Amino acid sequence: MSFSDSYLGRLRERIGSELVLMPGATVALRRPSDGRVLLTRRADDGTWCLPGGAAEPGGSFAATAVSELEEEAGVTVAEGDLVPFAALSEAALHTIAYPNGDETHYFAVCFLAERWLGDPRPDGEETTEVEFADPASPPSPLQGPAGHALDLLGAYLRSGRFQVR
Repeated sequence: MSFSDSYLGRLRERIGSELVLMPGATVALRRPSDGRVLLTRRADDGTWCLPGGAAEPGGSFAATAVSELEEEAGVTVAEGDLVPFAALSEAALHTIAYPNGDETHYFAVCFLAERWLGDPRPDGEETTEVEFADPASPPSPLQGPAGHALDLLGAYLRSGRFQVR
């Protein structure tokens, strides 16, 4: 789905670049063999991030995670294989200012997935590259919220406890 066809795109047509509060989801697609996590390079600003995005009307956090992962990285994950590990909600950590001036404060559920179908690939529209990287030393430049999500993933893997930030 193109941005202009999305709920957020249609909302932006009405309100311009004004701050929007938006629910969403992100996925840490993790290879069990080596612990590396899939990161995607954003087409709009060149930063690396975890696959994810904003919810659409009628969706859920899990459905958003599944659809965004498929759209941005070309892989399929079953909702039942998603493990929620964290929630991002602090404005100071999860407000994104886009190159066009749009500002969005995302409230995201972060999911871990270790089973999927397909080989990750960029979609050429939202993502230009994909890479499995060590979450402790991701490629640069890293989008701020992705760095926080990777920190929370590490805390979750060490403690087994759901993380909130």
